[in-house]
Amino acid sequence: MNLVIGHRGASGYRPEHTLLAYELAIEQGADVIEPDVVPTADGQLVVRHESAITATTDVADHPEFAGRRTTKSIDGREITGWFTEDFTLAELRTLRAVEPMPALRPQNTPFDGQPICTLDEVLDLARRSRTRDGRPVGVAPETKHPTYFRSLGLGVEEPLLEALAAHGWTRADDPVVIQSFEVGNLRRLATMTDLPLIQLAHVSGAPFDLQSEGDPRTYADLVSPTGLAEIKTYADQLGLHKDLMIPRDADGRLLEPSPVLADAHEAGLRVTGWTFRRENRFLPLQHRRGETPDAPGDLGAEITAFLAAGMDDFFTDNPDVGVATRAAFLG
Repeated sequence: MNLVIGHRGASGYRPEHTLLAYELAIEQGADVIEPDVVPTADGQLVVRHESAITATTDVADHPEFAGRRTTKSIDGREITGWFTEDFTLAELRTLRAVEPMPALRPQNTPFDGQPICTLDEVLDLARRSRTRDGRPVGVAPETKHPTYFRSLGLGVEEPLLEALAAHGWTRADDPVVIQSFEVGNLRRLATMTDLPLIQLAHVSGAPFDLQSEGDPRTYADLVSPTGLAEIKTYADQLGLHKDLMIPRDADGRLLEPSPVLADAHEAGLRVTGWTFRRENRFLPLQHRRGETPDAPGDLGAEITAFLAAGMDDFFTDNPDVGVATRAAFLG
């Protein structure tokens, strides 16, 4: 079955990485929920899209933390703001989550003000929940910036596996898949756990750990037939940016599928696509509706095109659309 993964929860309708977003994703029929995992200063794991929390919390409204604003180099980018690794869990608990794209999704802003979630809280929710057909709800944690955090002595692999084990998830057939854009930490994880692993690949650039080691390989190299065969030695699945599966022309119209889907399947890798969002600005030209970039387009038609091309599972901000589209596609 094609799995529908609630991207940061149902983040098209609630502020991302809040229990409200995860709960709604499950209510809408998502098979899996996705927590991005970052550590605090005291080594606790919380769920935020990045360690930078300027746009996703109300930290700027807390004068007591004004002195924590700083500039850091993370994965080769200079970022100014506030960061989870500079706060204890108790301090982060005094902040509140907010919608990071309020102009795009004003309907989400009435739900601002939720607490910052710990990973354990999200795992607890998944553990006590069931999908619409009665299966356990899965989790797809992503390890964010693993090379950066390891350089700070805040490696996330060990505490992540400990948290999953505490909830009973250690086996290859458990409803868990661990994601990363980097290669080295997936290789480490492959020696530490039987849980499935997914190598994420962007449409451009290279894994930061390879860059930092002087390895010239890019994501394009990783998704070549040779690269896919190597990925299969340490990972079970491949997570692809949409444009790697079906590229777009200069006007944004979908072209023919690329060979990577067939190549990945030939290598024995299941393929997950990311990220499917309903707003016109994210959709290919032929599936936009009207001239307003922030208005909803035909997300179902886009997802259908990718399922027809051979995509197995997919991340979406709109699990309700994803579930309905899968049902129609499977007949």
